[in-house]
Amino acid sequence: MLRVTRYKMSPLAKTLALTTVALIPTGLVDAQTARPQFRDLNHNGKLDPYEDVRLPTKQRVSDLMARMTVEEKLGLMVHGTLPAVDSPFGLSSSGYDLPAIEKLIVAGKANSFITRLTLPPSQLADANNAVQRIAEQSRLGIPVTISTDPRNHFQAVAGASSNASGFSQWPEMLGFAATGDPNLVRTFGQIVAAEYRSVGIHMALSPQADLLTEPRWPRANATFGSDPATVSALAGAYVEGFQGANGVGPRSVATVAKHWVGYGAEPQGWDGHNQYGREVRLDKESFTLHVAAFAGVLKAKTAGIMPTYPIVQGVEVDGKPLEPVGAAFNRQLVQKLLREKEGYQGLVVSDWAVTFDCPKVCVEPTASNPQAPTAIGMPWGVETLSQQQRFAKGVEAGIDQFGGVDDPALLAAALKDGEISLARVDESARRVLELKFALGLFDNPYVDPRVAAATVGAQALVRAAQKAQSESQVLLENRKNLIPLRRGVRIWLEGVDPRAAQAAGFNVVNDLADAQVALVRTWGPVRECSKTYALMTAICVTRRVYASAGLWASGEFGMAGVPRAPDRRRLITLSSAD
Repeated sequence: MLRVTRYKMSPLAKTLALTTVALIPTGLVDAQTARPQFRDLNHNGKLDPYEDVRLPTKQRVSDLMARMTVEEKLGLMVHGTLPAVDSPFGLSSSGYDLPAIEKLIVAGKANSFITRLTLPPSQLADANNAVQRIAEQSRLGIPVTISTDPRNHFQAVAGASSNASGFSQWPEMLGFAATGDPNLVRTFGQIVAAEYRSVGIHMALSPQADLLTEPRWPRANATFGSDPATVSALAGAYVEGFQGANGVGPRSVATVAKHWVGYGAEPQGWDGHNQYGREVRLDKESFTLHVAAFAGVLKAKTAGIMPTYPIVQGVEVDGKPLEPVGAAFNRQLVQKLLREKEGYQGLVVSDWAVTFDCPKVCVEPTASNPQAPTAIGMPWGVETLSQQQRFAKGVEAGIDQFGGVDDPALLAAALKDGEISLARVDESARRVLELKFALGLFDNPYVDPRVAAATVGAQALVRAAQKAQSESQVLLENRKNLIPLRRGVRIWLEGVDPRAAQAAGFNVVNDLADAQVALVRTWGPVRECSKTYALMTAICVTRRVYASAGLWASGEFGMAGVPRAPDRRRLITLSSAD
């Protein structure tokens, strides 16, 4: 059983804290142009209040909003995808489709986007600078907020995380939970924020503050486990690391904590991206625990909150049963519980595609007719509403930005038809603008590619991340003291890089019969129920026994016959029949 001392900074965390100070990027400048005394964003040749860095943010926001058209305000309420030259979904290592981006920004008025590019750091910085130059040419020069899914881990799943592509690689969140060290998580956040800002990324669509109460859920690895106090402490530390102890500033990365609330209770290992996973059932007691898991991110004043996909059943708010709709459309969950009861004042960003249709191939995909990306939609509970009505219901529930949307036309139609009010649009627009100003984007959204190249994946960070990976591993059993393996032992491998074993001093053999030990990497059971998330477990058996000896499940899955060990990312069981 792993024993941890909570809230005491570990030696690794202390080392990383010093490293972080040295790596905070100082080159947030446009390398191609000298910075003028002020940025003439509306091209009128004079300093206007919203361009004046000396003025308070609220005054600058009010001045800008007075200059904006309704269409420009509505453009603030969508959060789209930066398309790539070879992918409208941005999944590319080739670069952005800049003409398409220009249409989205200049004609469509959108200025918040997720990036899914995987480029070397200096090239990614250049690409993001090009996006900002387009934004600077728009009527009011409103800068683009660029967000990302997590990209500092080993798993990369389209729609949930991105390939690291040069960024330092750290444990998954469940691995951090195994260390029980909020200071380590906080320092991780500081380091990753420095990497993100150096390439021109300003928002992290993370952390997951979901409480993992269904061990088969395929998104388990990205959570901090099943204990509300642990999730609260570590997710809060994550926010503090990314944003800073005093809230969002010009060097911060804004966090969007997710998924409010109850997502980790998905039944039978299903997921809310799928029609069959559109509902979760909780009771008053269990729902209270899921809400408590968000206490840390709320206390740390996360810049954003993302509501969950599923319909939450069996729960009451203010004595009334929850309306049977997804959280993005549920006023009781967002406006009443999150904003009014919990006192949250930040941005609420819907998860992706909640306003989209879920056609037959989405509801009933088959091997011969699989669900394509264009058929993804999660309008749970509002399937019978039109898309325009879904936007209106989301706004009424408390949504400020709609994820996966780059065209505000349906919001404009809802406003014209009286389904939403201009006052409500102004409320959301102000929240979006205040965050852009807090991040320093109006004063300088550009980055120096040379700083990006020196910051991202620096060797000190790589070594620290590898040490954190080691510390996150949990040994639950060591039969006959087989570990540590002695150097020179003959080892047979499955799913493990032979070069790594050789570098560690082991003698790799090709025939199992010649081995003293076999090291086998297998996929956890989630691999079978979802192709999105997989947990690697390992077993080690002797030359006389294979597969049937020593195969145990990780604590997070709690398979029959194996005691669950919440908050432990990996299990490595080594056994011997000798």
